[in-house]
Amino acid sequence: MFRDGLGTDKSKLGIKLYGFVEMNKKKSHMRVNIGGITLKNPVLTASGTFGYAGEFEKLIDLNRLGAIIVKGLSLEPSRGNPPPRIVETPCGMLNAIGLENVGLEAFVKEKVPFLKMIDAPVFVNIYGKSISEYADLASRLEDIEEVSGIEVNISCPNVTCGGMAFGAYSESAAQVVRAVRKSTTRPMMVKLSPNVTDITEIARSVEGEGADSISLINTITGMAIDIETRRPKLANITGGLSGPAIRPVALRMVWQVAQVVNVPVIGVGGIMTAEDALEFLIAGAAAVQVGTANFINPHATIDIIEGIEAFLVEKNIADLADIIGTLKI
Repeated sequence: MFRDGLGTDKSKLGIKLYGFVEMNKKKSHMRVNIGGITLKNPVLTASGTFGYAGEFEKLIDLNRLGAIIVKGLSLEPSRGNPPPRIVETPCGMLNAIGLENVGLEAFVKEKVPFLKMIDAPVFVNIYGKSISEYADLASRLEDIEEVSGIEVNISCPNVTCGGMAFGAYSESAAQVVRAVRKSTTRPMMVKLSPNVTDITEIARSVEGEGADSISLINTITGMAIDIETRRPKLANITGGLSGPAIRPVALRMVWQVAQVVNVPVIGVGGIMTAEDALEFLIAGAAAVQVGTANFINPHATIDIIEGIEAFLVEKNIADLADIIGTLKI
């Protein structure tokens, strides 16, 4: 029922990592299994940074991606927050988009036909203002064959209802995941917030309610002020900090969660290069999501895929699994 994204990739490989590495040796095994879906490689796009994939059609070969996670989706269309909604910061950016999206009906009619043509699994990131909205949306996505899995967003810091409120406490996080699990048979990834006291507690609670994988982290709440006007630079006042600035925090949390759950962990947060991605894999992530890097370098996902493979070949590592969770303490 689910597309596994293992179609033939006829693109030529030739990549650079630690100097020029000629890919004339036997390729390493790059496949990973995320909650029952086999991906051709461990590189996914992060929701909210890749649109609905069509925006990148002329920039990269979408078929080479491990999986695509589309922009956050709600039952009804949402205009998001008023502008200004993005502010550049040292080593990152603040965003307060507010989960603007076309809504379920338009997504099915306008976006799914294009996604159907891509040889990569598609995850739909979902959010709701209530637990029943999450469940209803998951149920209605069940009949869309092109949807390989769902990512349950309980961690967005830029909306006034739902979002991070559900992911801040283990019980409310568990309630959402429990309701979604009852509403769908699709593999379910749950995206966690770093804006909590103990992320391992939240991770265990969503695993206990049926999460097939866990992605972390979402953005860290921050703000910026215009000193001339003495006003916030974002209309929403606060926003989500992403980019290289949060990578050490994300890496630490991925390492912590990977030690306490039995489902795959997907690392997210400031991954710009193959070296960054490899850090997350060594810390215990089974895969990674690339987000802010897409704004700076639209080819980032492909560069990272090729860089990981070059590293495995250079180190004579036959299977990606042989480096996952190999951190030496």
